[in-house]
Amino acid sequence: MDLNILWFILIVVLFTGFFFLEGFDYGVGGLMPFLSSDEKERGEILRTITPVWDGNEVWMITAGGAMFAAFPHVYATMFSAFYLALFLMLVALILRGVAFDLRTRQESLCWQRFWDGAICFGSIVPAFLWGVAVTDLIAGLPINEKMIYMGGFFDLLTPYSVIGGLAFLFVFLYHGASFLTIRLAKDSLILRCQEVGLKVGVIAAIFFVLCMVLTLQYTDLFTKPVAAVALFGAALFFVIALLSMKLGKGRASFLLSAVAIVATTVAFFAGLFPRLMVSSINPAFSLTITNASSSPYTLSVMTVAAGIFVPIVLIYQAWSYYIFRKRVTPKDAEEHY
Repeated sequence: MDLNILWFILIVVLFTGFFFLEGFDYGVGGLMPFLSSDEKERGEILRTITPVWDGNEVWMITAGGAMFAAFPHVYATMFSAFYLALFLMLVALILRGVAFDLRTRQESLCWQRFWDGAICFGSIVPAFLWGVAVTDLIAGLPINEKMIYMGGFFDLLTPYSVIGGLAFLFVFLYHGASFLTIRLAKDSLILRCQEVGLKVGVIAAIFFVLCMVLTLQYTDLFTKPVAAVALFGAALFFVIALLSMKLGKGRASFLLSAVAIVATTVAFFAGLFPRLMVSSINPAFSLTITNASSSPYTLSVMTVAAGIFVPIVLIYQAWSYYIFRKRVTPKDAEEHY
């Protein structure tokens, strides 16, 4: 297989893993303040992700590193285009990261609520911005023939990208609610997660449909059969996930929402291929796997390194999820916090 194509596929796999894992992670953090006002119950909710949240973010870092090494021109153009958005995302993620450790350092209710708010903010903002970024990439950005972004921050916020951001956000919130139903042990909390999950799931479905309609209008995604099938499949899986949640089948709901997220990610990248960034100025100025890639030698060396280290990372993360597979009880949360 051509190494350019191979690295495109690997980047798709990395972003797919990131959205699947960090999706429920963001969802749990974003929903936490709305599921309970009791600090002990909030501790139980957060305990479901505290052993794994930082490991989930490794997928984002790895995807960014792979993009930098395999397609450096895309990395440079993307970071200049999304500079302010990425800065806002970084601030949100820093606040989120420190909040996990600081929220219980004092018994003051105001102190704990502030850091709970930071976790919520640090979960909602990145989820929304990732949706904006993905839809902007396929709809097109003002990129000239020198691969330079010619727009500003507000050029990123179109009606389509905002709807895409909201679709990503509410799908992730639903994914988080589904995850909590299979990780919590307290029946009252599980029922609350199901109720809230159904509400955000309906909102997610509405924004998802709107996003599909705008995708048809503003992009050429539906001209790619694989992308079109994957996107319609994602919508179907998400509807079945909602029905499963309504029937109280949390595990099925979680797996189906995961499949919907994976299918959506595959759909957008398949719609992009062989491009990585679409130029709205002139399609010929788009960054592709050919004109934006590293040298064949660099790709060859990276392929060997990826073949060695990616399986190790996958095994380690699978082992960590296996270790923390049991449901979180109130006693577990007290011991941790």
